[in-house]
Amino acid sequence: MSAARKDDVPTPREARLDDVAFHELVREMLRRLGEDGGRQGLLRTPERVEKSLKWLTRGYRMSVEQVIGDAVFDEEHHNMVLIKDVEMYSLCEHHMLPFFGKVHLAYIPNGRIVGLSKLPRIVEVFARRLQVQERMTEQIAQAVWDVLQPLGVGVICEAYHLCMMMRGVEKQNSKAITSAMRGVFLEDLRTREEFLRLCMVHGIVS
Repeated sequence: MSAARKDDVPTPREARLDDVAFHELVREMLRRLGEDGGRQGLLRTPERVEKSLKWLTRGYRMSVEQVIGDAVFDEEHHNMVLIKDVEMYSLCEHHMLPFFGKVHLAYIPNGRIVGLSKLPRIVEVFARRLQVQERMTEQIAQAVWDVLQPLGVGVICEAYHLCMMMRGVEKQNSKAITSAMRGVFLEDLRTREEFLRLCMVHGIVS
């Protein structure tokens, strides 16, 4: 067996941290921020933070295959399927502050469709991680592309980032919009324009 590389050997400090409970790390963070972790309002905060962060990053413990299960069906439907306004909540990987908004997801089947409720679940798989919006948008599109092998996939994400709203430039009304296209959404202008037009229409169903 080859010797371990020097970079693979944990430092003494890293080795010690492996033995520290998550909530104790949070307690130490509170202390370094200048707070008294022993005061009444903060006594249970470390445990609450641990539970909250595990929930907010549960996407690491989910997979696309798991959330879709057996909900892929043979169906000769070749027109656009669009799910609009899927609520999305994620955490920016640069500051661990929330970004949130909506995802619009469409595909054109090529002999197979997926249960409609599964598309928002795919969004959850990738949103509930430390993310950047650009990568998340691509991951959602690629997941649908891989699972269904459709004629095309289109994804648009629009989100507000608290790292811009609460800190830094502090711009309250700035919205980031990202898109990812596959297949005919990328290759055919009319298909892409139809998708974009439908995403902008409000109140289609009264």
